[in-house]
Amino acid sequence: QVAESGGGLVQPGGSLRLSCEVSHLNLDYWAIGWFRQAPGKGREGVSCISTAEDTTEFADSVKGRFTIARDNAKNTVYLHMNNLKSEDTGVYYCAARFRRCGLVISARAEYDYWGQGTQVTVSS
Repeated sequence: QVAESGGGLVQPGGSLRLSCEVSHLNLDYWAIGWFRQAPGKGREGVSCISTAEDTTEFADSVKGRFTIARDNAKNTVYLHMNNLKSEDTGVYYCAARFRRCGLVISARAEYDYWGQGTQVTVSS
């Protein structure tokens, strides 16, 4: 139901755009969250968008650098990542949850559909 793309290798200070293509789900009712997992660390919430509740959320570590947006025609959610840092390195996952956003650990279990992930490496 969800599939990520757009990862790659980028230098510090650079930008990337990740895509989450959504199928068989109506983005008017399903929130899409982005999560990431660095080597040896747990999965953390990065950003989320919910049309049903008209909200977006961002982790403190990415506020001011990342933006999130949806394209209704393509049923796709984008994560625009600017001014990337080495600590942004990790596997990025998108996931779908009914109506509500949520980036905290307790909310993750309520995401029903997860993608396979896309690798983002920030290195010079």
